[in-house]
Order: sequence, then structure tokens, then C-alpha cells
Amino acid sequence: MSYTTLISAADLTPLVAAGDVLLFDCGFDLADAAAGRAAYLEGHLPGALYLHLDEDLSSAPSGTNGRHPLPDPAIFEAKMRAAGLKAGQQVVAYDNAGGPYAARAWWLLRWLGHDAVAVLDGGIAAWTAVGNGLESGEVSARAPGDFTAVAPDPAATVSADDVLANIDSKAGLVIDARTAERWRGEPNPLDPVSGHIPGAGNRWFKDNLNADGSFKPADALAADWQAVMGDTASDALILQCGSGVTACHNALALEVAGLKGAKLYPGSWSEWISDPSRPVETS
Repeated sequence: MSYTTLISAADLTPLVAAGDVLLFDCGFDLADAAAGRAAYLEGHLPGALYLHLDEDLSSAPSGTNGRHPLPDPAIFEAKMRAAGLKAGQQVVAYDNAGGPYAARAWWLLRWLGHDAVAVLDGGIAAWTAVGNGLESGEVSARAPGDFTAVAPDPAATVSADDVLANIDSKAGLVIDARTAERWRGEPNPLDPVSGHIPGAGNRWFKDNLNADGSFKPADALAADWQAVMGDTASDALILQCGSGVTACHNALALEVAGLKGAKLYPGSWSEWISDPSRPVETS
């Protein structure tokens, strides 16, 4: 059995014990880029490798392509092979923030054709809550894997030009994963320009979660998202956030809810506002 969206700590426990899973710790702090790796070294799931948002799950920003551009597929493929990833192997990603960074790894692997990837529901806290322990320090190198990335599906993403054209065509509905305050245009240190893409709706990614940091049940997520989508089909949704990271959390929530086909705008708000000619809306 492959897990392709979420996996519980209880279901993950025997996979870890048997060595049948490749674990990635994706913990990160946007305010302190070194904090995630430091936390990983202090304690992580047994055998887990660390993936850094800036260094492993993104490519270098140019100033016009957003804060966290998608990684080059060939480079990401090489990193996954070096981590030991084999074709069809179960991967589980987790973090310490409700899943947004783990969801980025989940989205990237699916984008490149590896479907057997899931996010640990509830993250590292869920793992310890069922009585499992952590280990500290680096993990020993393992034999290279044979993962081969497929050519990314161009239909999985949209560009800034696509989003600009959509303002008039209204063919799709843009959903912004940032907080309602940032969406409305209230000042925030992450946003040099405040506001949102004209016509964009808002679904803060943390609204996908229960109070304990686990994802809401599929039926609750479906009801929540139908209220946001209205009459728009799920495959006409365009997901964005500040830099294309927390939007992946919304993509995961939609998959859990059985609402498939949403597209990612990778550059998101940080790319959008890099061109002052692109319109901005506040409310």
C-alpha cells in the first residue's frame, strides 16, 4: 500500500521500524533560515534526512521570480538520488509547523512523477505523542537511489502572465494561502507591497488544520473548500501564497478532500509584485 497524501504516526511507526520508508525532515523558519537544520540536529525521526527550503526545495531567486522558485528538476532529481530514493519507494515528509514545508516536498515529488509520497499528519509532535522517540545528529550516508524524474507537467503550474490574463478571462479562481490580514493589504514585513492579486480569494493554509496541527477530516475539508470555490471546479483553481510554499499545503488539503487538479502559481505574491505594472487589489 502506498500513501499519497497523509499518513498517521501510527501507520508510519511500523514502516520506520522495518526500514521501508524514506523520511525527510523539512522543518523551517522563515524568520531564521538556520533554525530548521538546528532543530533537526537536536531531534528528528529515526533515519530522517534534512531538506532545507532555500537550498533543497527551491532554486536561487533572481529578484523577479519570487522568493522560493521551483528547483531545477535535474538538480532535484540528483539530490533525491543522493538521498537514496528508489523508484516507487514510500517517502514521508514532515515538519514542525503544521505541514507547509513538508507539503512543498510532497508537491515537488509528485510534480516530478513520484506518487508514493505523503506528509506525516501532525508532524513531529504526532510522532512523539504516540510514544515514539527521536534521534539526534546527522544520519549516515546511504546507497544512491535510482529515482528518475519525469518531465514536469506544464498543466500543473501557471505563470505570472497566465495569472494576469486570468484577471480578465476569469477562467480560473486564484486562491491566496496567506493570512487574511496580508490578503487584505495590511502591512507585513514579508510583503514589500501589500494587497492581493485582483479577484483572488483567500484560504489561509492553517484553516486546513485542527487545533493540534493535524489535518481536518476529508469531509470537513471538502465542505470548507466548496464554500471558498463556489461554482468553480477544482481543476480551475490557481493556488498561490507569498512564495509558492504554503500554497502547496492548500494543494494537499484539496487532494485529501478529493478535489483534484488545482494548479500552482510558483512565483506567487513575491513574484507578482516584482513588476510594478501588475495590478494590486486591497480590501
